[in-house]
This record gives sequence, structure tokens and C-alpha cells, in this order.
Amino acid sequence: MNIPAKPSAYDYSIAPGVWGKKDVFVNYYFIQDSETKAWFLVDAGLKWSAPRIKAMARDLFGEGSKPAGIILTHGHFDHVGALHTLAQEWSVPIYAHTLELPYLTGKSSYPPADPTVGGGLMSSMSWMYPKGPIDIQPYIQPLLDNSDNVIPGLSGWRYIHTPGHSPGHISLFRESDKVLIAGDAVVTTRPESALYALSYKKQLSGPPKYFTCNWASAKISVLKLAALDPQIIATGHGEPMQGEEMQLALQRLSTRFEKLAQPEHGRYVNEPAVTDETGVVYLPPAVETSYPTALKVVGISLAVLSVGFLIYYQAKKRAERKSSIGNDLLSSALKGKSRHALHHLLN
Repeated sequence: MNIPAKPSAYDYSIAPGVWGKKDVFVNYYFIQDSETKAWFLVDAGLKWSAPRIKAMARDLFGEGSKPAGIILTHGHFDHVGALHTLAQEWSVPIYAHTLELPYLTGKSSYPPADPTVGGGLMSSMSWMYPKGPIDIQPYIQPLLDNSDNVIPGLSGWRYIHTPGHSPGHISLFRESDKVLIAGDAVVTTRPESALYALSYKKQLSGPPKYFTCNWASAKISVLKLAALDPQIIATGHGEPMQGEEMQLALQRLSTRFEKLAQPEHGRYVNEPAVTDETGVVYLPPAVETSYPTALKVVGISLAVLSVGFLIYYQAKKRAERKSSIGNDLLSSALKGKSRHALHHLLN
């Protein structure tokens, strides 16, 4: 099965009834039941994503269409940004694993991000990322681990509890054509690097290091996903991947997880955050960093990230005008000395 070239209305046409869109550095997905034609939104992007999500829904399903529900792979800020707006407007159920509920019902903040894991600008800036809970309790429909693990109204798919990156993280799998929506259990970019996160380069990787709070659980989750033998993987960050090369990379990641995915140092490397159905129970001590150095890194990071976003959007507009969707947008914009200078700063 080949992933079709990107149409203009959305970034990824992944498989029959499965579409996705990239919003700066994070993806959200639309899946449609082949029998009832009901559709579901998977994750809700960033704070400003609501108009884009609604526009894509209109393009795919018609004016005034709304989903049968919203499915959350997890509740980190870049996956729930537009959730409250959409929940109020659509008034549809929001499905999330029961162990993710404390962070979605105002009861607990997530374990803090760990900027000491290294890997690039996205990690260095992660201490600033929102970690507090949101409260969408009136709309929540909890997902429990049972024999079926099905989403009501969505035939052919099942959810798999894949914790580690977050306590109640889930992935979605369609057995008929082995399509996997992995969330952040694995990703197809280097999410710690701003250069990779903003580009369309593909690299199968473990979960984003700066937000992963239990590495032992994360490894077990990758083993679960590898055992599914997926044909196509669509993830929370990065482009969809398919075929033998992807399958080999996933098997390699599952068998060499500590070397390929786990950071060499960091707050949660030797001791995980402890969580339960009430939220965070225990946090290992934070890794000490030099405060003045951290401030310098943040100042440079913000400046470089702003320039990177501007270049990205300018390149995207040029690429769309030339109908060259699918090129590496950031790489095509960064030329000569400016490219090498930004590459040095971003990595």
C-alpha cells in the first residue's frame, strides 16, 4: 500500500478513511467509519488549531459536519490545544484512557518536562511548555482496558494502552490494513531538534524525550507496537512511514530501545515518575542546571525559533504556490550560510 501524494486540503492521505494534517510541529488525524461514514478527530493540536481543524473537516466531510467523537492519544499541551474550543462548539464525547483523566479533569498536572535530556532546541525549551491540567470533564468518556478495547461507533479499530510518554497514552490500530496511529509512543522525526520537528524529514524514533516520564513503560509500549507488525505508521510528530524499511526500523527500535530511544541522562532515566488514577504521586528529584546558562539558552532559543517559524511559513507559501508539496520545506528555505548557522544553533 502506498501513501498517496499530499493533496492541497490536507497534508496526509494515509489510507482509506484516514487523513492527517501537520500544524507547525504536531499532527492531528481524521478517521472515518467505512460503514456508517461517521468520523472522529484524533487529537486537537495547538491553541490556534481549531479553525484549521474545522476547515479540514469541512473539506473532507461537508459544510456543518461534526465528528461522532474526539479521541485523545494523550493530553499534552500540543495535542489538546484546541480541545476546549471544539468541545464547546461540537458538544461531542471525548475519549481518553482512564489513567489520563486526572490531567484532563483539573485534578493533576503532568510530570514536569525535562530540559536536561539533550538533543536540541525543543528539549532545551521544554521547561516552558504547559504542564498544568485542563478541565473538560463534562465531555469525557473514559476508556478502560478490556477484551475489546473498541471506540463506540468506530468499527474496525481498537485502542492499545501505550504508557510511558504519559500514563494514559493510547495508540489506535486497524487490523484490516494494519494502519497504526501511534500518537507519541513512537514518532517519525527527531522531536528534540527544532530543525527536524519543523521539517518533513523522516526518522523513526522513540517518544519525545523531554516529556517521557517512565522509560521502562515506554519500552514495553514500543514492543507492543512492533508486535502488531504495522504496514503504515502515523504519529504525533513527523510524516507517515510505511513498508519494509519502516518495519525494520520499528523492530530495531524495540530491540535496542535503551540505546536508540532513551537519553543518557535526565530526571526520569533512572527513576520514573509514579502516577495512578489520581495523577502524579511521586517525582524524582530534578536534575540541577546552571540557571544563568539556562537563561542564555532560552534567549537564543526564542530568537532562533522565531526566525525558524518565519522561514518555515515563507517556504511553505512558496512551495504551495509552486505546487511542490512534499519537498522538505525548511531545507528548501535554508540555503548557504544561513542554513548552516541555523543548523548549528538548532541542534
